[in-house]
Amino acid sequence: MSGRVVHFEIPFDDGDRARAFYAEIFGWHTEHMPGMGYTLLQTGPTDGASGPTEPGFINGGMFERTADFPGTGPNVVVDVPDIDATLQRIEAAGGKAVGARTPVGDMGFAAYFTDPEGNLIGLWENASS
Repeated sequence: MSGRVVHFEIPFDDGDRARAFYAEIFGWHTEHMPGMGYTLLQTGPTDGASGPTEPGFINGGMFERTADFPGTGPNVVVDVPDIDATLQRIEAAGGKAVGARTPVGDMGFAAYFTDPEGNLIGLWENASS
């Protein structure tokens, strides 16, 4: 089913500082993705291939804040069947694409947009879609 929140993301200026903070405070496992400016966050028991192994929580990530990608606060990422079609609908409804559909390994694709209120929201499309 599409339209579900599948993970969250937190922007950072200093990745080492952010990883250390969330690991210490919440016990989250952090996995830095070299060369991507991204860190995976595991907030509970996780099967690496399919995600959370218990109901009731989602995992997340952290991204490096840049001039081209200036997230100012945490954002949610929503599952959609077709990112490009969704971005067209978003723009028609007053939102704005931030970058383009980007492959994420062999897992799927990601994109971001701002809603009419200026909130940054992520989109996720599984590779099998």
